[in-house]
Amino acid sequence: MVELKIRNRLTNSNWLYGFLVVALCSAPLLARADEPSERVTRAGQVFKELANAENGLPINVLNKADCVIVLPSVKKAGFIVGAQYGKGVMVCRSGQNFNGPWGAPIMMQSSGGSFGLQAGGQATDFVILVMNDDGARSVMKGRAKLGAETSIAAGPVGRDAEASTTGTMQAQMLSYSRAQGVFAGVSLSGTSLGPDDADNEKLYGKKVSGPEIFSGSVTAPPSAAALHSELHQVSPKNLAKGK
Repeated sequence: MVELKIRNRLTNSNWLYGFLVVALCSAPLLARADEPSERVTRAGQVFKELANAENGLPINVLNKADCVIVLPSVKKAGFIVGAQYGKGVMVCRSGQNFNGPWGAPIMMQSSGGSFGLQAGGQATDFVILVMNDDGARSVMKGRAKLGAETSIAAGPVGRDAEASTTGTMQAQMLSYSRAQGVFAGVSLSGTSLGPDDADNEKLYGKKVSGPEIFSGSVTAPPSAAALHSELHQVSPKNLAKGK
């Protein structure tokens, strides 16, 4: 009996030691994952994958969107970085009527999601298409509660899909998620979403608000090059504006 207890203690100690070693070795990667520029790069990768997938984002709907929000998951060394859930990037078409070229990225965060490290967790990417000016300005200015201050619905899926139901066509935002390779429309109603002031300051080297970024007061960082390129390629004009 005594020998069994000792053996169990040794087993538990070995497990704890191994966990600590992995955690310590992962620390530099996790710190890098927390950098806004890394998140912008990851957002570009997620958008490119979904914009070019047969069962991905509907291009016809994207062509009528004012802004695109990408909240990428961050997975490093087998861990889900829970603190990064609900953090991402918003890119809008420039101009007061949202009918110009895609502008500089605004770092975003939501109030929901998980925090801390989750070993073996499921990585999930979220994409939101902002379909009108009021929805875009509401999110850009502060913490908009999706489903209350701005209407949101699960978006249609597939490159050739259209918004067909009344609720989808009237929604200010259309939301999607991708987990384990499966992309689908998903409701994010109840989530609060707005600019991440701290990350915007990190990204641009000075304090700058969401509306200021949108107005063109700063230049897009190099990390946004891939995201900008893909946006300009797949959706160069806002067809909802008639120009």
